[in-house]
Amino acid sequence: MTKVKVAVIGLGSWGECHVEAYRSIPGVDVVAICDTRPQQLMQVGERFGIEGRYTDSMELLQRRDIDLVSVVTFEENHLASTLEALRSGMHVLVEKPVSTKLQEAKAMLEAADRHQRHVVPGHLLRFDPRYAEIYQGIQSGKIGKPKSMYFKRARTKGMFEIYNRTHTAYLSTVHDLDLAIWYASSRVKSVKAVGNWVTGADSPDILWALLQFESGAAACFNSNWMTPDQAGIVMNDSVEVIGTEGTAQFDNRGSGLELWDRNGRLTPDINIHRVMNGSAAGALRDQLHYLCECIGRGADPVYTSFQDAVHGIEVANAIVQSAATGKEIML
Repeated sequence: MTKVKVAVIGLGSWGECHVEAYRSIPGVDVVAICDTRPQQLMQVGERFGIEGRYTDSMELLQRRDIDLVSVVTFEENHLASTLEALRSGMHVLVEKPVSTKLQEAKAMLEAADRHQRHVVPGHLLRFDPRYAEIYQGIQSGKIGKPKSMYFKRARTKGMFEIYNRTHTAYLSTVHDLDLAIWYASSRVKSVKAVGNWVTGADSPDILWALLQFESGAAACFNSNWMTPDQAGIVMNDSVEVIGTEGTAQFDNRGSGLELWDRNGRLTPDINIHRVMNGSAAGALRDQLHYLCECIGRGADPVYTSFQDAVHGIEVANAIVQSAATGKEIML
């Protein structure tokens, strides 16, 4: 595999995770990072020994030695960096949600086609073995064609104080939308949603959505930010897929790992991203490794789909509209 040079734009907690994951992949060099906060840029650069440091993403994107860039900024800032990276000949991974605006998502896909570069959504749950095993069960016929799907995604009240800047449909439900579209191998034809605004934020604390697919499958989503922080449960998610031949289900609330201390109990997630002995592991690393391997071999990253991501934003828009108006939305 040809050596792949990468850059990361946006060094929040998840952007740092991207840097950690890339550095754990053989044959991959993180050659540049970008953040508007000079102190954060310096700290991350020093920690990982990265010389290319930029406070202006457009300056970074003028380089000609970068193969792949992760865009891990706030969603409203995704478009400009993505379009410039593609124009400069780079492949791009855009973190979820790729945008909250359908036209922006379409513009990214069109630019990738025009410049013959890959643009990939950060829908890493396709690389979580638990979710992937359900997909394999569908594809192999063990579960059969999905007829009913249920997804719950619960996060803490404290997290909502940070992330309520963006509607729940885009920030939380969008992961499950991608899974449902992936499992159904179909497009959504109608959406009915109900929101419950508990704290008075612009985004609903609790969101329910019911989707009908062209394939005949139905999917129900429950996304909420109501888990008490004191519960010590970082993620409380569950999935059930009922197919023509069988059923698949799991929940990650009981991960099997609990840490108890004077502050209470913590049930951490160890499947998405974790660092042990200085090396990252988990679904994020697996996603980035797959993408880098495809780029190094000159192969198309077909396991993920930006077309599905675009449709996911279209559906999320319909969920927002339905929750606000109480009406069923036809796509």
